Amino acid sequence: MLENFPLDQASRILAAFALVLIAALVSRWQQVDLEKDILTAAVRAFVQLVAIGYALTFVFAIDSPLLILLILTVMISIAGYTAGKRGKGVPHSSQVALMSIGLGASLTLGLLLALGVFEFTAAQIIPIAGMVVGNSMNVCSLVMARVRDEINGRSAEIEAALALGATGRQSAQPYLRTSLRAGMTPIVDSTKTVGLIQLPGAMTGMILAGAAPLEAVQLQIIVVYMLTGAAAFTGLAATWLTYRQFFTGNEQLVLP
Repeated sequence: MLENFPLDQASRILAAFALVLIAALVSRWQQVDLEKDILTAAVRAFVQLVAIGYALTFVFAIDSPLLILLILTVMISIAGYTAGKRGKGVPHSSQVALMSIGLGASLTLGLLLALGVFEFTAAQIIPIAGMVVGNSMNVCSLVMARVRDEINGRSAEIEAALALGATGRQSAQPYLRTSLRAGMTPIVDSTKTVGLIQLPGAMTGMILAGAAPLEAVQLQIIVVYMLTGAAAFTGLAATWLTYRQFFTGNEQLVLP
């Protein structure tokens, strides 16, 4: 596949691959037993990125609204399946994850379009949706796992509150807040330190591509705010939907 890249780009990719080889050698030297996984991951990343590069070239040329919606549906479905697997122990975890990520991504992208921040074109929506869906998937996974652990670990307190007449929501509310906080904290911390500790991917990519730093900063500010909103929407949805899986319609706690 490297023959499809200009010579200078191919040589830069091969040079960067040396870092992967170093990581594999360190793993072998320290007997971490990750060298096979490291090399496999690097090769898979290369193949997948080249494949998506060709696919996006095709999609951008067609720029069909139906094709854009189809790609968004596929992205959300894969993210829901992945987050559902991470949420093992939550009843109907895949459905919960799919609904949470779908809601978070739809609200975020819908607001961005309604406010005129982006246009509904393949070149703008698909890259932005990739960041939104990926971020939403991580938040959903964290929230689902934390709600599961909190309810399982606090079942005695919850049942005591239920026995005193509290609703399922009231009895679990303190633990739901903790779960939502855990899911949103990484993106909040990242937002606090952006530009100080790290130069994020969107900004770095634009600068490396030759864009003016201030132009790259403008886009990165939009991305940071967008991901914060997506985390809030997805986190709220995942918290509520996950908690509902542990209570019956009669407000009884049910542990799987």
